[in-house]
Amino acid sequence: MEPVSTSGIATFLKFYGMVIVTTLAIAMVATVVLMMRFPRSPQEWAVGLICTVVSSLAGGAFIIVKWGLHEWVRDIWGVIALGGFFFVCGLPGWAIVRWTFNFINKQEGKTIIEVVKELKDAKNDLRK
Repeated sequence: MEPVSTSGIATFLKFYGMVIVTTLAIAMVATVVLMMRFPRSPQEWAVGLICTVVSSLAGGAFIIVKWGLHEWVRDIWGVIALGGFFFVCGLPGWAIVRWTFNFINKQEGKTIIEVVKELKDAKNDLRK
């Protein structure tokens, strides 16, 4: 009978270690975001949670893939550092969605032409 392969165990621990660190990073960023900007309704709470999780996963994955940081998974400290990327990328998620919906709510009742003009004016104001 062959002994248990250490490379199989190491791969198992690296994969699940990354899953655990990513899950903890997302849980922490969701807690921070929801505590700092307390939701006004259960719907806003759900939107905040979903947006935070999606921006954390998508942003963290983008950074890891864009700069080839996959090799950091070799030890626990690299995995923890990658978890930090997931945490940081989750912070602006809910704010961006909130700003977008606030803008959309302000535009209610306007025609598309009025909205486009307002966007152009805002763009021109930024250039000044």
